Amino acid sequence: MCAGYNIMTCMDYIDAKRRGNASGQKIVINRVDVDSSLSKCARLARMFDLLDIKASFFIRTQADEYNPLSFEAYNIIREIIDGGHEVGYHSEIVDCAAIWGSDPSVALIKNVSVLEVMYDIKINGVASHGGLTGNNNLSFWENRDAKEYGLEYEAYDKRNLGAFDNSLYVSDSEFTRWKCYRNGILASGDLRSPAEHIPDKPELIYMLIHPENYYERHAYEW
Repeated sequence: MCAGYNIMTCMDYIDAKRRGNASGQKIVINRVDVDSSLSKCARLARMFDLLDIKASFFIRTQADEYNPLSFEAYNIIREIIDGGHEVGYHSEIVDCAAIWGSDPSVALIKNVSVLEVMYDIKINGVASHGGLTGNNNLSFWENRDAKEYGLEYEAYDKRNLGAFDNSLYVSDSEFTRWKCYRNGILASGDLRSPAEHIPDKPELIYMLIHPENYYERHAYEW
């Protein structure tokens, strides 16, 4: 891979740690949170396929912007899975609990089950979504472990994936600019892209991107 980095999914990284192969090599964890555009998600997956790299795609189940059970969504997500990428659940279970008056644990189990049954896969990981409600979906995991729910990891956990607090975390989640954290601490004012961090040779880069931020001609492409 470019600059000597091995690009992995979240689950690949966990497997590498279990084998004792995660240290002593340069790694990029390639994570994609699909907030609002599955069509752009498909474009990203096809580009990754051309480059022979894999990513972890986290899919919402309550998005107004797309329906993961629709005809076209099924084709897109199935293509991603068949390409060897990881698919996980982009969790909104605290929102579910507040809006539905339900137990967030039940919402987690139901939503994971929907994706597993629909796509004939095992969901190993969840990534907590931050939306417009003001609820913090990550707060559910403050005193819980993913393995309590038959999962391998939550994307920000310290115990299982354990990447956010031990990496250069670079994200496009501010839409028009990059931000980064070093070992879990915000690097204020550091707006460099992942490629611009490469000369510093960080051993582990945890990269988060969102498909809707990328376009061929203009920002309102969908």
